[in-house]
Amino acid sequence: MQTRIMYIERKAGELTGEARIGLVRFSKTGKTLYYRDRSFQSLKGRGFKANFCDTETGEEYWISGCKGDGSSDRLYGERVPVEIDEDIRERYWSEIRNLAGCQSRFA
Repeated sequence: MQTRIMYIERKAGELTGEARIGLVRFSKTGKTLYYRDRSFQSLKGRGFKANFCDTETGEEYWISGCKGDGSSDRLYGERVPVEIDEDIRERYWSEIRNLAGCQSRFA
């Protein structure tokens, strides 16, 4: 399965929500994403400020690639710290942000 470090924000009907940066796995078709013990299906443009939904709960999420500047990952660009999963923290700082050696828990 292909993997990618991505930004994951729970929308739950709101414009902004709880967010993290973590390693996402893709299904063969790319229409289903897997993060931790959850799976997400594409909303195919039907979501309100969301592009995926949790297949078990139906909750909506905004899931996208991480930006190199780290300040524009959120859909609305709020400057709220986003926690980075420990298992990909080093890769995030070196591959996405080009700041090798940084180990901060928050982007």
